[in-house]
Amino acid sequence: MPKLEPHDEVDSMAEHPAISSTLSQIGVRLRRIRENKNVSLADLHQLTGISKSTLSRLEAGRRKPSLELLLPIAAALAVPLDDIVQAPRIVDPRMPQRPQRTDGRIIVALSRGQDEPKAYKIMIPATENEPHPRTHKGYEWMYVLSGSLRLILGDYDLTLGPGEVAEFDTQHPHWFGSTGTGPVEILSIFGGNGERAHIRARPPTRPART
Repeated sequence: MPKLEPHDEVDSMAEHPAISSTLSQIGVRLRRIRENKNVSLADLHQLTGISKSTLSRLEAGRRKPSLELLLPIAAALAVPLDDIVQAPRIVDPRMPQRPQRTDGRIIVALSRGQDEPKAYKIMIPATENEPHPRTHKGYEWMYVLSGSLRLILGDYDLTLGPGEVAEFDTQHPHWFGSTGTGPVEILSIFGGNGERAHIRARPPTRPART
């Protein structure tokens, strides 16, 4: 493919502060998109015919972007031109909390949409202390905020206090609830996959051997 070297001509509108600020971010977004797609500068050169030095200068902000440059790059990376030119719209980051009561427990979703993993805050009353182990597909990570949590996982019968963490494959028989001494509040992250956390749990206290 022939080497393409577009001119550095820039419309006078680029001198406007707002437009100039937008143009200055194009190289940053372009590099992020390229790296996320695991495309090297050499690969992009082969796909577009634009020299590696021009591509490097464009990403570093030392080359003024133009449609003559950006159109073949967007096509090669298989992304809309708007993804390179325009910054993603920032939405209100605050997550509205709408508590729901399920089986005596109060559950508050802490994440948006349907993507996994999903985060929840779960408040379990002292009366929720009768184990009913079950299995289902997924993986769960939990952190105890307050109270005393009882976790049954297979042959394990564990007690976790504030600051302690557990994670497990939910395809194993499991149940968690209060120890019966008071309510317990936890953070739970659930999904099909997830990073492993260190398990810190202690079994029920047993009398010392004599």
